[in-house]
Amino acid sequence: MQLQPIERVHTITKTVFLKNYVKLQRPVVIEHLIDDWPAYKKWSLSYVQDIAGEKEVPLYDDRPVKHDEGFNEAHATMKMGDYIKLLKKEPTNYRIFLYNLMKEVPSLKHDFKFPKIGLQLLKQIPMLFFGGENSKVFMHHDIDWANILHFHFEGKKQCILFPPSETKNLYKVPYSLITREDIDFDNPDYEKFPILKKAKGYICHLNHGETLYMPEGYWHFMKYETPGFSMSLRALPRKAKHFRYALYNVFIMRFYDNFMRRRKGQAWIDQKNEQAIADTHKLHGLM
Repeated sequence: MQLQPIERVHTITKTVFLKNYVKLQRPVVIEHLIDDWPAYKKWSLSYVQDIAGEKEVPLYDDRPVKHDEGFNEAHATMKMGDYIKLLKKEPTNYRIFLYNLMKEVPSLKHDFKFPKIGLQLLKQIPMLFFGGENSKVFMHHDIDWANILHFHFEGKKQCILFPPSETKNLYKVPYSLITREDIDFDNPDYEKFPILKKAKGYICHLNHGETLYMPEGYWHFMKYETPGFSMSLRALPRKAKHFRYALYNVFIMRFYDNFMRRRKGQAWIDQKNEQAIADTHKLHGLM
């Protein structure tokens, strides 16, 4: 794959952010956007353990998608305190994904502000994500094609991004938001997936308090290099065609996929995975 470092800026103004990144749909890491948040100094795994240790949380691992699992259905549950103890003790594949901890612990809402940099951020869904050392989030893009501000806390996190224009090179699974799950984007198997060599994307390593802007529909693969957690805020897509894609995903694609899972079972999942390779290779003249 052809990965270039994501541009970094110390701070940024609303005008520059909109002109150079949102309008051009380019990712950027902003190193000191949230220095004035109470969360910048307060938020750590130990802090979350103290204030939310008794909350039961949904956990996800890296097992392949199965036909009988619902959309974003958790693989296990655990008390937050026990989960954080596990993160600190040893590597684990268990992650917390797209979790609204603010709903369970409202005091957390006082620890952050909605950045005024030109995005109309949705106020209802500040989501948190946790992971242990070397745990990975498979390559995917979000169902709503949102513009995303991704804030990282404690430790370091690797992020690999691809713009929507690179979908043709990523072995996208039909009727889904993911690429083939057996692709290791840390160490791709180019014999099995030769088209990945053509993929042009971006890479960064987020540290505590840094913000990653991910434009609309960007593919992203995340790896927790150390135990840590992140928060995402999102804004609806600004481009009309991207908004249409989001509506299709939410109201048509997702329901069709669920219908076919119920009808054909695991054969539907297997068929889609095979089609991902066939479609990609046919597009590039390898069939």
